[in-house]
Amino acid sequence: MNDNLEVIILAAGLGTRMKSATIKILHHAAGRPIIDYVLDLAAELSPAPPVMVVGYQRDAVQEAIGSRARFAVQDQQLGTGHAVLQAAPLLEADGGSAKRILILSGDVPLTRPETLRQLLDEHERSGNALTLLTMKLDQPAMYGRIVRDADGAVVRIVEAKDASEEEKQIGEVNAGIYVFGGEHLFDNLRNLSNENAQGEYYLTDLLAVLREGGHRVGAVVAHDPVEALGVNSRGELAQVESEIQRRVVRNLMAEGVTFRNPATVVIDSTVTIGADSVVYPFVTLEGATRIGQGCLIEPGVHLVNVTVGANVHLKTGTVAEDAIIEDDATVGPYAHLRPGTQLGRHVKIGNFVETKKAVFGEGAKASHLSYIGDAEIGADVNIGAGTITCNYDGVNKHKTVLEDGVFIGSDTQLVAPVRVGRGAYVGAGSTITKDVPADALALSRTPQRIVAGWAARKKESREK
Repeated sequence: MNDNLEVIILAAGLGTRMKSATIKILHHAAGRPIIDYVLDLAAELSPAPPVMVVGYQRDAVQEAIGSRARFAVQDQQLGTGHAVLQAAPLLEADGGSAKRILILSGDVPLTRPETLRQLLDEHERSGNALTLLTMKLDQPAMYGRIVRDADGAVVRIVEAKDASEEEKQIGEVNAGIYVFGGEHLFDNLRNLSNENAQGEYYLTDLLAVLREGGHRVGAVVAHDPVEALGVNSRGELAQVESEIQRRVVRNLMAEGVTFRNPATVVIDSTVTIGADSVVYPFVTLEGATRIGQGCLIEPGVHLVNVTVGANVHLKTGTVAEDAIIEDDATVGPYAHLRPGTQLGRHVKIGNFVETKKAVFGEGAKASHLSYIGDAEIGADVNIGAGTITCNYDGVNKHKTVLEDGVFIGSDTQLVAPVRVGRGAYVGAGSTITKDVPADALALSRTPQRIVAGWAARKKESREK
């Protein structure tokens, strides 16, 4: 954290290659807008909120970011130099012209704070007016090339669209991250020319301006080029998300989580998992999901905003959203916990059971083929296969209450609103429309009728 550092984030471009109505910095990677990662980076380096230069969809951007940044507006897209200049009124008003100024791109979310600290340290150590981050690529594509002299000093940056064929063969490219001495930035920007193929004011042209003025310019090569990967297309967004997830998995493994096949797991950066948990292949964990210690997460599990306690076993194909699962519970295989589900300790929800707004007390069981919605299930309740809470009358939802120790036989319909008292039994095949007292037995079966010889006569009639 450095009190003498201001951060500018360039975030005015729409990102036309994304082929989207949404500005690219608000596209999500691993559960968060990509701009969030850049804001986190800025907050780790400087206590001052960064200045974000916005343009396209500025209202949506400002609403998404709120007080985490100060905003400057670039009304016309006239290049990176012009964009940075829009931050001048905010920083010069605060005396920022005398500070170091770090310039980041809002669509580059993978840069590590350690790399930027190295960049800042080199800037101070060398007494540079400008220090930039570079990277080496086998296929430089549209990145600006770094031109060095015979002694290895950085001479200039040439944008890909303005580069000669010889310059296009250069593998070291501009990563788009810069540290300026504040006194060297804004006055020089005001004197930039836009005489280039794009007719834009290039921030990179300041390199030559500073050298001509006798100032030092330096560069730090990023150890891993992925740190400077920008999101300009869906393909690059997928690369960024994959890298964020790889880092999340790596950090979780360092904290004691086992992944049976890490490359197959989809996991948001907002997810936490406790030590000694085991995650199988093809698991998807999203949003504010929290998993406790010692859990077993089998293949095909998909959790969104789910809180999972310790020693929980989630079997193959379990799907849950906005649910709570307490310690020592077992869910699945192929169970569906919809929003509002709360499972107490030692609860068992079995195969092909669906729940919605259902609270299960400790030790309750619904082991097979049931739908339990808008329900309060007491401790140690046993719900037989094929049970349905009929909670919707076509207009309103109604609640079913099963008190502690209730036993519900298979193929039962509980027509809500209805309450089954503590310790009561409901016989298999019943349709319950009225409250059942505690310790009672409820039955609603049609009396069985036997017609002797009926099947044989039916068969005989078909053969005639």
